[in-house]
Amino acid sequence: MSAGTRDKAVIAMKYSKGQRKRTMSFLESLALDVMHILGCHIEWASSAVGNYSIVREFVLLGFSHLHEFQVLLFALILLIYVLTLLGNLAIISLTCLDSHLHLPMYFFLCDLSLMEMLVTSTVVPRMLADLLSTHKTMSLAECLIQSFFYFSLGSANILILTVMVFDHYVAICRPLHYPTIMNGSVCVKLVVACWVVGFLSIVSPTMQKIQLWFCGPNIIDNYFCDSAPLLKLACSDTHHIECMVLFLSLLFVLTTMLLIILSYVLIVAAVLYIPSSSGRQKAFSTCASNLTVVVLGYGSAIFIYMRPGKGHSTHLNKVVALVTAVVTSFLNPFIFTFRNEKVKEVIEDVTKKIFLRDPAACR
Repeated sequence: MSAGTRDKAVIAMKYSKGQRKRTMSFLESLALDVMHILGCHIEWASSAVGNYSIVREFVLLGFSHLHEFQVLLFALILLIYVLTLLGNLAIISLTCLDSHLHLPMYFFLCDLSLMEMLVTSTVVPRMLADLLSTHKTMSLAECLIQSFFYFSLGSANILILTVMVFDHYVAICRPLHYPTIMNGSVCVKLVVACWVVGFLSIVSPTMQKIQLWFCGPNIIDNYFCDSAPLLKLACSDTHHIECMVLFLSLLFVLTTMLLIILSYVLIVAAVLYIPSSSGRQKAFSTCASNLTVVVLGYGSAIFIYMRPGKGHSTHLNKVVALVTAVVTSFLNPFIFTFRNEKVKEVIEDVTKKIFLRDPAACR
């Protein structure tokens, strides 16, 4: 190799080493800059977290604005709650004990009564305790558990009402096929499906709520852990979960409502073809009780949970939610009892057995 060639090789090697050093220096400088930026962001986030305390308990305002009526409200709500439990337990007992009520219609009614008792029991006992207490706090875990069971049972309740309307449709429009379509196995599967779908539909929103960050304030302007007031207190972005809740509300309420409306249209069309007026009256009377409960349940659900936006009256929502959780569950046993001839006959027979103790007075 000539001297000129060696000199060129040496120069090339020195140039290459210089390039590597400059590249390494640039990368080191870039890494330091990135670490500095990340450090600044971490410090900022730490200071932001330090400025806020993580909320682990919530204060339920309930009906605190009616302070002078707390004892009166307690007595009234307690009376309604006890009557609700007794009325629904009576329906369940009558359905189980009397063979005349071992029919799909009363099987679904029995399941509805059980759901009504459970829905009411998720909110009323806590509300009664808060009415007489100055310590109205609820932990985040308790809040999420109450919310989960309230909305799960409410969803299952809507589904069982839809099944009851379908049962009326089959009984009136397909009377010859009714024993085959609504046999015992089908009825059990329908009820199980209502419970399973109702609970599974609330799992995803609840998991989303668990991941939310609450940093204050911690005051829920309601008597139970409702979804909308809870989401308002979150420091995290709640847009996704609000859309999910609205979508599920629309899916459950509108889908089942369309099925109910279609069923009643077909029922009315079939009833009008019944030749005797007594037959038509009996058919309409059977459907009227179920329709009354459907209107009460769906009306309140649409009013509270299917209105987009946050600018609604909180006090009005509390009153409507109270009617849904307490008054509707209280009225259901009376609505189904007083408008159902067979249930009234069974009640009369049981009353005679209890008070007269005379077997000859019974059927």
